[in-house]
Amino acid sequence: MRLLVTGGAGYVGSITVETLVEAGHHVVVVDDLRMGHRAAVHEAAAFVRGDIGDGDLIGRVVREHRVEAILHFAAASLVGESMSDPHRYFASNTVTSLALLRALAEHGVERIVFSSTAALYGTPATTPIREDAPLAPESVYGETKLQIERTMTWLARTTGLAAVSLRYFNAAGASAERGEDHRPETHLIPLVLQVALGQRDHVRVFGDDYPTRDGTAVRDYIHVLDLADAHVRALEALEPGKAKAYNLGNGAGASVAEVIAAVRDVTGAEIPTVTEGRRAGDPPTLVADASAARRELGWEPRHPALEEIVRSAWAWHRSHPQGYGT
Repeated sequence: MRLLVTGGAGYVGSITVETLVEAGHHVVVVDDLRMGHRAAVHEAAAFVRGDIGDGDLIGRVVREHRVEAILHFAAASLVGESMSDPHRYFASNTVTSLALLRALAEHGVERIVFSSTAALYGTPATTPIREDAPLAPESVYGETKLQIERTMTWLARTTGLAAVSLRYFNAAGASAERGEDHRPETHLIPLVLQVALGQRDHVRVFGDDYPTRDGTAVRDYIHVLDLADAHVRALEALEPGKAKAYNLGNGAGASVAEVIAAVRDVTGAEIPTVTEGRRAGDPPTLVADASAARRELGWEPRHPALEEIVRSAWAWHRSHPQGYGT
């Protein structure tokens, strides 16, 4: 299939591009490189640097590459920043996505796999979380993703759009060639690995008094290669006039303390910690019920073990101590 991938220079996007290329798809990446890295884009993928909200650019890419479907990863994704700079997030995530959807429709591309998020659920009443749980984002970031999901639901009903939204829980790990390099870094596993590499003095633990097995918050970590595999399968599940949504997680959470212990075991480093108060809006436990993806996409996580996830990330960070460079 001939595919357009927005945000294909980012973490999950670049590894999904790698998986798509290996599966035999023709891929063109559009990314403005504000958050992504040119070096992360697979050498077999075509690359266009530009704004996904530029309808003329998108039209030209669709025509030149005869695009049949799109995987849309491009987004600003820092929860805290979305609350301090909401206008940027509504502009970057909602307005540009709407412009992208319009440009695609004008050029006959009506098949989309959308990178969504578990942030749609806010603090859940029950866990594991199913797709039919109430959608109540507690951040501007989560709200922007929900707005696009709702838009695609209406477009499916009114124009025949075929859409699948994949709601990630905590993406982690690396492929052999590509890994996680955010500026700034906010995700737990790479932050702990930076301590193991001597790039940080300690890791901060936000709250040790949650009602969990060790008092630290529990999250569902899913290997990025398993996320990439789900995107390949989602392409095959697209149906005209349908907008579907699937959770992607292992269905078993790991606590902050357990992640730190796993990094100690894998790296042999001591990993000093400093405990601070809870962060506002951090639920005690977020774990996915991904049974719908298993049932309907035929998807099964192949790398569910926390140690395997950490080991893959450690291998990449050791070989890329400065990430993709400056």
